[in-house]
Amino acid sequence: MTTKTPEVSPEARFAPRATPETQPYWDATAAGRLDLPRCRPCDQVFFYPRSSCPQCGSIDLEWVTCSGKGLLHTYVVSHRPAPGFPVPTVIAVVELEEGPRMMTNLVDADPETLELDMPVEVRFEQRTGAAVPVFAPVPENAGKEVAR
Repeated sequence: MTTKTPEVSPEARFAPRATPETQPYWDATAAGRLDLPRCRPCDQVFFYPRSSCPQCGSIDLEWVTCSGKGLLHTYVVSHRPAPGFPVPTVIAVVELEEGPRMMTNLVDADPETLELDMPVEVRFEQRTGAAVPVFAPVPENAGKEVAR
């Protein structure tokens, strides 16, 4: 049995708060870009934003703008209502074209038609105080494959 709750607009959903380490990330999402930190010494792009590279520990970082394209790595469909979210909600891990994987929500997708490794692209859901990256399936006629 699925319990339904009234859907609340995305603006009313939980919005994360920026920290000094994540402020550039949230500034970029507000501008409609997906920027992630990249380690200069080992060239690794990583998510989530933090003050040092998870691979080599360097603090020599720069911000790069990602393509916003990726592949659906894994997902779970939640049929339990969470405040402000529709039922069902797809909670996913997306592998970005640049390498990192990020946990997100998959939107505008029929949970019955999801396939692993399907191409997805970023969108930005406007919430109070933040633009939160979510992903949606790429329409089949988009024609461009995502490189791994």
